[in-house]
Amino acid sequence: MPGSSNTLLRTRNYSLQSYQADHHDNYSPSSVGHSPQSPPSVNGSVNGGFYRDHHQQPQSGYNAPYRAPPPPSFDPLYAAASDVLGLPPGAAPPPSPHATLPVYQHSLPNRSPSPAPSTYAQQPPPPPQPTNQYLQPGSSDPHRLSGDPYGAGPPPANPGLNRSDTVMPRNGRPAMKAVDVNQPPYTKEYIDQYRNRLKGDPDPETHFAFAKYLIDAAKKVGANAQDQKAVRRYRDQLIAESVKVLRRLATTGETYPEAQFFLANCYGTGLLNLEVDHEKAYHLYLQASKQNHAQACYRVAVCNLIGAGTRRDTSRAFAFYRKAASLGDTAAMYKLGMILLTGDLGQNKNPRDAIPWLRRAAEQADEDNPHALHELGLLYERQQGASGFIIHDPNYAKELFTQAANLGYTQSQFKLGHCYEYGTLGCPIDPKRSLAWYIKAAGKEDPHAELALSGWYLTGSDGILKQSDSEAYLWARRAANKGLADAEYAVGYYTEQEIGVKADLEIAKRWYMRAAAQGNSRAMARLTELKRNGGRGGKHARPTRQQAKDEGCIII
Repeated sequence: MPGSSNTLLRTRNYSLQSYQADHHDNYSPSSVGHSPQSPPSVNGSVNGGFYRDHHQQPQSGYNAPYRAPPPPSFDPLYAAASDVLGLPPGAAPPPSPHATLPVYQHSLPNRSPSPAPSTYAQQPPPPPQPTNQYLQPGSSDPHRLSGDPYGAGPPPANPGLNRSDTVMPRNGRPAMKAVDVNQPPYTKEYIDQYRNRLKGDPDPETHFAFAKYLIDAAKKVGANAQDQKAVRRYRDQLIAESVKVLRRLATTGETYPEAQFFLANCYGTGLLNLEVDHEKAYHLYLQASKQNHAQACYRVAVCNLIGAGTRRDTSRAFAFYRKAASLGDTAAMYKLGMILLTGDLGQNKNPRDAIPWLRRAAEQADEDNPHALHELGLLYERQQGASGFIIHDPNYAKELFTQAANLGYTQSQFKLGHCYEYGTLGCPIDPKRSLAWYIKAAGKEDPHAELALSGWYLTGSDGILKQSDSEAYLWARRAANKGLADAEYAVGYYTEQEIGVKADLEIAKRWYMRAAAQGNSRAMARLTELKRNGGRGGKHARPTRQQAKDEGCIII
C-alpha cells in the first residue's frame, strides 16, 4: 500500500524530529518501555510510552530549536495505524478504560532576562494514596488477577503529577491499610474483616488458619479495654467459634487432616475449654492417620503403646511407628530405630535395620528431636557398637554429641561437660569448657549436671571457679530433691562431714538410706560402717580433684 508506506515514513520522520526537539532534558529512552506501574492500554501499547518523565528539570543551556507539538486532535501513531487497519481518516482514538490522565508540558527555557518560575518545581507530588486490598473473594471484579489473593486488580496507570483524580479508591470502596500477615492486628474490626473475606472460600487451609488466628486473638484482644468482663465474654465467643470451625473441618465433608490432628491435641490436653477425652482424641488421630498424616500416625502408636483412648496393643503400636517413620516423621524414625536396636515391644533385635533409621533421624534432627544424634554417639563411643555394625570412632562420637548439645539436648551437654572434665573422647581437660556445658545442662534442671557442679564447687578451680562449700551443698541438694541416688548419697556425706551445712548424723543416715533404697553401693557401705562403729561417725579427708580423676567422680 503506497499510501500506508508514505504515512508510516512521515510518522517516523516526525517522531525522530519530535524526540530531538521535545526531549531537551536528561530523559533516558529506556524508560519509555513497559514498567510495573504502567499497565497496557487497549491497543496493546504501554501507557508509560506516551508520557515523558517529568521528574527532571529541563536544562537551560540547551540551544536546539523548539518545535511546537501537534494539536491534541492529531495523533501521528494513530494516524499511521488508521491506514493499516482501514479506519477512516481523522477518526478519534478509542477512549481508554482507565482514568484519563491530565497532560502536562515542560517549562520551556526562556531567553528573556527574567524567566518565569516553573510551577512544577514549586509543587512536589503528594504521597501515593493507599489502595483497596480487601476485595471480597468471589466478587466480580473485571480487573482481578490470578496472582492477587485479595483481588485488588492491576496497579493504577501512571498518575502523572496532579493526583487529585487518584484520591478516591477504585470501585467506590473505602481505602484500607495494608496488613502484615505475619503480625496481624488483634482487633474486633480486623476479626470481622477476616471473617467476611472467608465467606464462599472453599479452601480448608484458609479456614484452619482463621481458626488458629481466633485462638491467638482470644489471648490478646481487648488487653487495654476498661470493661474486662465484656472482653472475657468476647474472648469466650472467639474460642467457641474456633472450636466450631475446627469441628466442621475435622468431621464434615472432605475432612482436613491438620484440623483433625489439632483438635485431637485439644481433646487430649483439655485446651479450648474442652474436657479431656482420650477416646475422641484417639479417634481423630486415627482418622488423620488414614490420610497419611505422619504426626497423627506417631500419636496413634503412642496411644496403642500406653493404652490411651484404646486398649494397649504393642504390635499395633509398632506397626504405626513404622508407618509414621516411612512417612518421614523424625520422632518415629528414632523410636523405630531404638525398638529394633533393643528388641523392645516384643520385636527381635535387628541392628542392621535399626542403625539406618537412627541415621535418618539424625539427619533430620532439630531442637525437638535431637535424640538420635546422642544415641548414635553412644554407639560410636563403644568398643563394639551395635554388635560390630558400627566402627569405634570416639572423634565422630564427640562430633555427634556436640551437634545434639548445640540443639539443646541436656544429656549431650552433660556428656561433653564430663568429657572436658576428665579428658575422654579425645577432649583435653578444660575446666572452663566443662563448667560451661554443665551450666547449660543444669539450667534445664538436669540432676546429673547439678551434681557435677557440686563437685566443681567442692574443689574449685584455680583462676576459673572459687571453692565454695555452701554452693557445693546447695547444688547437691537440688539434684537430690529430684531423686538422683548419687546426689542423695552426696547430701548425706556433706551433712555427716559438715560441708556447707551443720553436721547432723541422723539426717545424714536418712539420706544414706534413701540412696541405698535405690541401690547405691556407697550408701550401703557407709550405713554398714556406721552400724559397725556403734552409730558414731567420723571425719574423713576432703576429696581432691585427683581423686575425681582416678575414681571418675569427686564424691561418689
